[in-house]
Amino acid sequence: MPRVSRRTLLASGVGLPVAASAAAKAGMEVTALSPAPIYAKVGVKPLINGMGTVTVLGGSIMPPEVVRAMEEASRFFVRVPELKERVGARIAELLQVPAAMVTTGAAGAITVGTAACMAHGDPKLVGRLPRHEGLSEVIQQKSHRSGYEAQMELCGARIIGVETRQELDRAINEKTAMLFFMNKAEPDGKIKREEWIEVGKKRGIPTFNDAAADVPPKGRLTEVVQQGFDLVCFSGGKGLMGPQSTGVLLGRKDLIAAGQAMLSPNGGVGRGMKVGKEEMMGILAAIERYLKVDHDAEFKMLDARVAEMRKTLTGIDGVETGRMVPKIANEVPHLQVNWDKTKRKISAGELMKQLEAGDPSIAVLGGGDSGITVSVWMMRGGEHKVVARRVREILEKA
Repeated sequence: MPRVSRRTLLASGVGLPVAASAAAKAGMEVTALSPAPIYAKVGVKPLINGMGTVTVLGGSIMPPEVVRAMEEASRFFVRVPELKERVGARIAELLQVPAAMVTTGAAGAITVGTAACMAHGDPKLVGRLPRHEGLSEVIQQKSHRSGYEAQMELCGARIIGVETRQELDRAINEKTAMLFFMNKAEPDGKIKREEWIEVGKKRGIPTFNDAAADVPPKGRLTEVVQQGFDLVCFSGGKGLMGPQSTGVLLGRKDLIAAGQAMLSPNGGVGRGMKVGKEEMMGILAAIERYLKVDHDAEFKMLDARVAEMRKTLTGIDGVETGRMVPKIANEVPHLQVNWDKTKRKISAGELMKQLEAGDPSIAVLGGGDSGITVSVWMMRGGEHKVVARRVREILEKA
């Protein structure tokens, strides 16, 4: 394994796992090709992540600053309610938003945010959720359905689907607690964010924007709240590279305060959504770091990886490659590989199975029946070279 300087390691934008601390001290870059005794104990082998910041692969790798913050936080006792308030206040200050709180992922943020909009911090109502006779409906566009509706239904909310502005106006009534918006789904809906926010303000109903995987760009952490959404959530373990089990909920002070009242160690629907003191300090360290990172340099580095992979894959009859940057969510360079099935007789599913079965195992994204998409964001060291060679070998044999 080649030796790299600490500066090079940190500049990669991806940190080192705790289990690799010895290798880090020795100046070795840790990748899926490195020994992983901690996982070997349970018979699990690391893999090369060509999918990006996805939960199923563990989100991201925490940088050294985050690991250090969590390790130091683990050595002391503190009053957790006070820590929640202080960390939230510091995050709000950093991001220039009215208020903030740490949650159990973006999914946890959806639940406590919904509960806050339903109960508005009223102690009598907090204890009644999910049994609620008052504000009990959440409206969202049908095109914004995401699979996270259950996080709202946990509070006793009923989901109302609409498609047009007229349907939205008709759906709003005395039971409407919140208007839910999925940031990455905006292109698919007929009602855009400005109009969604306008309706919420006009009718006095809080608007919630789920922007879980939507950093970078860095400015989005602040701009979505400044656009007028009352609550916005981001995942802590994706682009921010904080603890995978964390998220942040940003927005109106009264709603954030109501959300804090829902979260452990308090009772109610959020009691099981426990954020440890280590995780609170970890996500704070991750945000502090994220605001200082040279994202332009990181973007150029990812672009160079894609270009190198495309070069490796040139000259294969019937195969074309391209570069793609998603419009919303995971907005970094990706590699696209497509092939003519009359010349390369293999499906995308079979190619992905062969990548997964190899050593090291490689996980990539599908791209139709005869194509794959590869995220290079979470790759480290020369992992992108390994992936390109393996894809070439499989396609040449097909």
